[in-house]
Amino acid sequence: MTRVRLAGQRTFRSLHTRNYRLFFFSQLISLTGTWMQTTAQSWLVLELTGKATAGSALGVMMALQFLPMLLFGMWGGLIADRLDKRRTLIWTQSAAAVLAVVLWVIVLTGVVDLWMIYVLAFLLGCVTVFDNPTRQAFVIEMVGRDDVANAVGLNSAVFNGARLIGPAVAGVLISAIGISPAFMLNAISFIPVITALSLMRTRELLRQAPLPRSKGQVRDGLRYVWRTPVLRSTVLLVTVIATFGFNFIIVLPLMARYVFHGGPGLYGALFAVMAGGSLVGALITAARARHAAGHAGSKAVPAARAITR
Repeated sequence: MTRVRLAGQRTFRSLHTRNYRLFFFSQLISLTGTWMQTTAQSWLVLELTGKATAGSALGVMMALQFLPMLLFGMWGGLIADRLDKRRTLIWTQSAAAVLAVVLWVIVLTGVVDLWMIYVLAFLLGCVTVFDNPTRQAFVIEMVGRDDVANAVGLNSAVFNGARLIGPAVAGVLISAIGISPAFMLNAISFIPVITALSLMRTRELLRQAPLPRSKGQVRDGLRYVWRTPVLRSTVLLVTVIATFGFNFIIVLPLMARYVFHGGPGLYGALFAVMAGGSLVGALITAARARHAAGHAGSKAVPAARAITR
């Protein structure tokens, strides 16, 4: 029993920090809503298209959503290093909430068309350009360098936990009362995270000095990554996995509807099952991030900042 308690304390030690605790639980709610919207949005595309064009339509939607990050992600990281991260997150989360409200309204009123989903997906991608790097860099300001590895593991657990809950809830919701409530609930789910960011004790944040402006910062970051073997191999590995391994967002709804002849409930269940293993792996990673990893992270942080330059 003592071992179990010690393991739990080691796994969740970052939650002893008040600011991170607010962030952790609010992100769990918000990301659950995000995965509900992702599930509902894909199913909406299926309903607006036929079997012959559903795959291409889903592909275009996802391409538009991730295109801004592909083109401008490095500049988003650069801007994240220059601005106040807490305030930036309040703005990006608010913008994402507005887009969710717009999607809810056009679906509820019945005026939705495929091109509208494309536009909203692209705009959400533009918000993500600034939100993702800022959210990741904000972790060290909340917990400090010693616990950053543990906090990153817990963030991964939150992401996969939300990916487990959100699609399952969305599948049941769509089957029971329709698609539009999923978008409404996602919009509402941003309220806790915006509130949590507003309630944080700013004096307890370990803020880093803003990155000064200079020419060639993005090029310098790319050169640094290429010259550092561990970073180069990691980036190449993630590129391959992201390119060929994350197409399940497109494949799963098509399989649920046209292969297994099921509905949104089956789609949500397939999505949720995939997240189970990832959640277990994330918790194991958080537990293994010992105090020594935090000291190693103190050397890695400047490198991480260099990547975004």
